[in-house]
Amino acid sequence: MTVKQWLTEDFEAGDLPLYCGETLRSARLHYHQIGELNAPKDNLILLPTYYGGAATGNHPWVGRNSPLDPDEYCIVIPSLLGAGESSSPSNTPGEQAGPGFPTVSLYDNVMLQKRLVDEVFGGASIALVMGWSMGGMQALQWGCLFPQQVRSVLATCCTARCYPHNQVFLEGVKAALTCDQNFQGGHYQNPPEHGLKAFGRVYAGWAYSQAFFRHELWRSLGFNSIEALLQFWEQDHLTQDANNLLTVLDTWQRGNISDNPVFKGNYNSALNAITMPTRVMPSTTDLYFTAEDARQDAHQMPGAAFDALTSDWGHIAGGAGREPQSHQKILAAAQSLLPEIEP
Repeated sequence: MTVKQWLTEDFEAGDLPLYCGETLRSARLHYHQIGELNAPKDNLILLPTYYGGAATGNHPWVGRNSPLDPDEYCIVIPSLLGAGESSSPSNTPGEQAGPGFPTVSLYDNVMLQKRLVDEVFGGASIALVMGWSMGGMQALQWGCLFPQQVRSVLATCCTARCYPHNQVFLEGVKAALTCDQNFQGGHYQNPPEHGLKAFGRVYAGWAYSQAFFRHELWRSLGFNSIEALLQFWEQDHLTQDANNLLTVLDTWQRGNISDNPVFKGNYNSALNAITMPTRVMPSTTDLYFTAEDARQDAHQMPGAAFDALTSDWGHIAGGAGREPQSHQKILAAAQSLLPEIEP
């Protein structure tokens, strides 16, 4: 049997009106696709991306040994606006380049993805929307906005809005980046390397749990010291664009599935609209998308089951292929949401 390959595509959306009132000029949605849409158009799976991640970051969820099997499903990974692959500060020309890039919301991202599904995939019925972190927030946004089109949702290590302590965490990493004198309000000529390295180093202390460091679990990642792990985070963030990081951070910090023209800020109403089978899977040791906040959200979603990932890996536990035990539990949850689907 021929092994299916990932396709890399761009959806040219033209000028895109945004919820903030601005218009994103010549908007472009980058996405990866593997597998084909079937004749009934009911085997589509969406895997929206997470903060700081490229579309390839979700590839480990997909494969013949996974319930997300490209021989059965058409699997699409849409990249977040602002993150460097879709329209972003780093690749948008003219007045919207760099710090001139407009404010983008969860709603804007999902509405652009909705256009992709309708215009490229013929308005397909979506078998599953699944994501980690900001990807999970987008999955929940899909669920409340389009309950007739989305048949199931799986959201790991996220909540349906950015809760106050999460916002404070983001203020800290933002300050670490923007205090670099070379940042120049986003008008930098060269990357603000000190700020990017500080951003990565601070973020690493939040991404994992206290127990992760206490039990030296970083050794399983191939590091021989905490300092080596921190240097890896520094180097990883040196590959990212500062304005991109801040644009998507703003989307996250403002994130709220009720902040749109449909629900008009009524958070309970947005949660109550998630009636399809849903799994909310926080990590028990996540320091910013806490299990307590996720449980509170899940209890207000009629279709949701709360199924925490018992892990010392903190927020990282929910990512594709990041921590083996959690990875398998997430795929088992996906399998439980998919059995009745006939591709």
